[in-house]
Amino acid sequence: MADVVQYRLERMLDELEDLEKRGIFSRTEIAEIVKKRRNFEYKLKRPSPLKQDFLSYIDYEKHLDSLRRLRKKVVSQDLKEQGIKKRKKKSSSDIAGVLRILGIFRLAVTRFKGDIHLWFMYLEYCKERGHGRMKKILPQVLRFHPKVPGVWIYAASWEFDHNLNVAAARALMQNGLRACPDSEDLWVEYLRMELTYLNKLKARKAALGEDSGALTRKEDVDDKQWRDENKDLFMSLDGEKEGVDGTGVKEGESGNKKDTFREQGSVILETIYNGAIEALPTSMSLRKRFLEVLDGIDLAHSEELKKKMMDGLKRDFGNKAEYWDWLARLQIGDLEKAKNMSKKDMLCRLNKAVDIYEEALESMPSTEVFSVYTNFWKDVIAPKGEDSQVFELADISDESVEFTSRLFKVFEKAESMGCITEDLTYHHISLYLELGRLEEARNLAEKFSNGKLSCSMKVWVLRVSIEMKWVTRESASLGKDDLRSVFGLLQNILSKVAISEAESLWHMAVEFFSNQPKYFKKLVEIFLVFLTKENEGDVPLSSAIVNYVHQKDGLQRAREVYKRFVATPHPSLTLYKNCIELESNLAFGGDKNALSNARKLYESALTTYKEDRGLWRDYYSMEIKMGTSETINAVHWRAKKILKDTTELLVSQNP
Repeated sequence: MADVVQYRLERMLDELEDLEKRGIFSRTEIAEIVKKRRNFEYKLKRPSPLKQDFLSYIDYEKHLDSLRRLRKKVVSQDLKEQGIKKRKKKSSSDIAGVLRILGIFRLAVTRFKGDIHLWFMYLEYCKERGHGRMKKILPQVLRFHPKVPGVWIYAASWEFDHNLNVAAARALMQNGLRACPDSEDLWVEYLRMELTYLNKLKARKAALGEDSGALTRKEDVDDKQWRDENKDLFMSLDGEKEGVDGTGVKEGESGNKKDTFREQGSVILETIYNGAIEALPTSMSLRKRFLEVLDGIDLAHSEELKKKMMDGLKRDFGNKAEYWDWLARLQIGDLEKAKNMSKKDMLCRLNKAVDIYEEALESMPSTEVFSVYTNFWKDVIAPKGEDSQVFELADISDESVEFTSRLFKVFEKAESMGCITEDLTYHHISLYLELGRLEEARNLAEKFSNGKLSCSMKVWVLRVSIEMKWVTRESASLGKDDLRSVFGLLQNILSKVAISEAESLWHMAVEFFSNQPKYFKKLVEIFLVFLTKENEGDVPLSSAIVNYVHQKDGLQRAREVYKRFVATPHPSLTLYKNCIELESNLAFGGDKNALSNARKLYESALTTYKEDRGLWRDYYSMEIKMGTSETINAVHWRAKKILKDTTELLVSQNP
C-alpha cells in the first residue's frame, strides 16, 4: 500500500514544482497539499474504501483547483502590470487538477458501479470542464444502468444540445424506449426533442426569409434581436438540410409548401403518442402530459389531434373519478388568464365544470366522484394558494353563500344516493362548524353517529367535541345535567372501542373532566378495566392521566394512581419511564422515598422489558449519580448478564 501511495505522490512532482516556480503556492503550502493528498490516498487504498472517502478527496481537489485558478489570475495580473508578457502555453499544473479529479471519479465509479448519483456527478464534472472524456463515460453509464430512463435522456440531451447530432440523439432515445418502455419521462422527452428539432429547422428558414413564424405559441419579437439571440439555429444540426423523417427538404419547396413543418410535427406527435399509449395503456398522466405539449405548440390539425386524445381518455378512463375531476378542472383554464376575465365568463366556466361533475354522477355514481366533487367546491370557496387549480374568487365573494349552499346540496345528494362515507360526513359536519352553525352540526353528528356511521370513530370524536362546545357555549360553569349528558355519551362509546382506536377521544375526555373529580375518577376506573383486558401499547394515555392527577391533586395522589396502573397485567414502557422521571426528579432533590420508588419502578419495568438497553442505561446512570458502589455494581453485573455487551452503558457515562 505504502509503495503505491508513494508512487502516486511522486507522479505529482512536476505539477508541484511548476506551482512553486510560478508563485501560485509557497513551499509550506505545497507541503500541506502533499500531506493532505497522502492521507486521502491511504484512505482510498484501504481494503474497503467508503464512498465518502472518494467524495471528500474530490471536494478537496475541486477547492484546490479553484484556488489555483484564482491565484493564477492574480499572478498574471501582477506580471501584466510589470510589463511582462503572459505565457500563453498551458503548463502541467494547469491540467493536472482536472485530470486528478477525473481519475478519482473513475476509481469511485469502478468501485461503486451501481451508484447512479455518483455517475451523474462524474458526468456533470466532465460537462462543466468541457472534457472529452464525456464521450467515453456515457456508453459506460448506459451499459451499467440501461433501465434508468434519466441516463438515456441525459445522453440524448448531450448529443442534441452539445454535439448538435440529432441522428445520434434520436437513436439514443429510441434505444432508451426499447429498454424502458414504461417510462413516461422518456416518451415525453422524446416528443419534445423531435418537436424542438423541427421548430429549429422552421425557425432557421424563417430567419432566412424562406418561411414564416415558428411552431411554438409565443409572441413575435424583433427579427434582428431574434437573429442575435439564436445564432445556433443557422447551423446544420446533422450536417445537411433534412426533414425530421430523414428525407431532404429542398430550399425551393418552402414557398410551395408553407405548412410542411406543421404537417410533419402533427405526424410526429401522433406517431409518438400512439406508441406511448400502446406501451402504457393505463397511464392517464402520460396522456395529460402529451396534451400539455400539444397545447404549447402550433401544429396542423391540432384540434383534431386534441379531440382524438380527449376521446381516448374518456374511452379508457371514463370509469375513474380522477378523469372526471381533471376534465372538470380543465374547464376552469389557466389561472393567469382567468384573472383578466369578467365575472360572467368566470362563472360560466365554473358552471361548465359543475356540469361535468353532474354528468359523472349520472354515468357512475360513486363515493370517489362525490369526494372529488366536494373537494372542488371546497377549493372554490377557499382556494389553497397560488398553485390552486381553480379560480381565485376573491373578487366575487358575494357568490360565496351560493357556492356554500351548492356544496351542502352535494353532501345531501351523496347521502340520498347511498354514497356517504366517513370522510364526506366529517367534512359535511366540519363545514357547519366553520360557518358557526353549531346546532346544525350537532344534529347532523348525532344523526350519523346513531345511524349509518355508528362505528366511525372519526365521527364520534367530532360529535363529542361538538357536545363539549355546546354545553360550554354560554358559560364556562357546567351544570349537572350537562356533565351527565357528556359523560354518558363518552361512556357509551368508550366502553365499546379499544384504547388504541379511541386514543384522541380518551385524551379529550381526560382533559374535559380533569376539573371534575367525580367524573374523572369514573374515567380512571373505566380505563383500569380496559387495562386488565388489553395492552395499552404505544398509547401514552396512562401517562397523561398520571400527569393530570399530579398537577391537580399532588404527588401522593399521583403515586396512588400510577401504582394501580403498574399493577395491571400489561403496563406500558412509556408509563414506567414517565413515573420513573417523576420520582427521579424528586430523588435528585434529596427525597429518599422517591429514590426507593424509582428503584422499585425500574425493577418492575425490567421484569417485562429486560432486553431494553435504554432502560438499563437510565437505571445505571441513576445509580452512578445517587447510588452506592454496591448498587452500581449490582446493576452493572445484572445488565452484563442479560445484555452480554455493556459497553454502551459505560460509554454513555463518559463526558
